[in-house]
Amino acid sequence: MEYDLTFFAIATLAVVFAGISKGGFGSGAAFAATPLLALILEPGQAVGLMLPLLMLMDVTALRPYWGKWDGRAAAVFILGALPGVAIGTAVYRLADPDIFRLLIGLVAITFVLFQMARKYRLIRPAKRPMGDVGGAIAGVVGGLTSFVSHAGGPPAAVFLLSRGLDKTTYQATTVLMFWAINLMKFVPYAMLGIFSWETVKADLFLIPAAIVGVMIGVRAHRIMPERLFFAFTYLLLTATGTKLIWDALT
Repeated sequence: MEYDLTFFAIATLAVVFAGISKGGFGSGAAFAATPLLALILEPGQAVGLMLPLLMLMDVTALRPYWGKWDGRAAAVFILGALPGVAIGTAVYRLADPDIFRLLIGLVAITFVLFQMARKYRLIRPAKRPMGDVGGAIAGVVGGLTSFVSHAGGPPAAVFLLSRGLDKTTYQATTVLMFWAINLMKFVPYAMLGIFSWETVKADLFLIPAAIVGVMIGVRAHRIMPERLFFAFTYLLLTATGTKLIWDALT
C-alpha cells in the first residue's frame, strides 16, 4: 500500500462519502466506499481498511439517533446476520482476490439495480410487515454481503421498508444493526489476516475524514433532498463495479 497522492485522494473521498451515508444521508450508500477503494487496493486491503473506520462512524452516528430505532426489527436482523458472517468467513478462506473483485463488482451493480427498481416501483414494500423469519433470512444475506464488501444495505432495506418506518426510525435502526454486525466482523477479519499494520496506519490518517463525513450526513439528513447524492452514487457504483468485474474476468 503506497501512501501517495492518488491513494489519499481516492481514500479520503471514499471515507467522507461513507461517513455522509452513515450519518443518515443516502442510506445504504456507504457501501460505495469499498468498490472505490478496491480500484487501488487488493480487495482484502479495501475491506480491512474500511471496517475500523465504519465502526468509528457507527459510534459517531449512534448518539444523534440513540433510542429512535425499532429494537425488535434490529434484533431479528442482527441474529440472522450471525450465520451470514460465518458463511462469509468460510468463503474468504477459499477464494482468491479476483473472486472478491468479481463479488464486489456484482454487488455494486446489483445495488444500483435494486435502488432503481425501488425508485420506479418495480419493487414495492410488502403489504404486510415482514415477519421474524423473513427478517432473519434478510439478516443472513446482509451478514454475508456485509462481510464480503460492507454491503448489507439492500437486504436491510427490503426488511425495514416492509415495516413502514419513518425516515429517522429507519436510519436509526440501520445504524444500530450495522454497528452490531461490524462488531461481529472484527474478530474474523483479524483471524483471517485482513487487517495489517499498513491498513491501521491508513486508518489513523483517515479518522478526521470519517468523523467529518458523519457530521455532514447527520446535518444533511435533516435539511436536504437526497436526489443528487444518489445520482452520483449510482454513477460511481456503476463505473467502479463494471471496472472490478472486468479486472476480475480478464
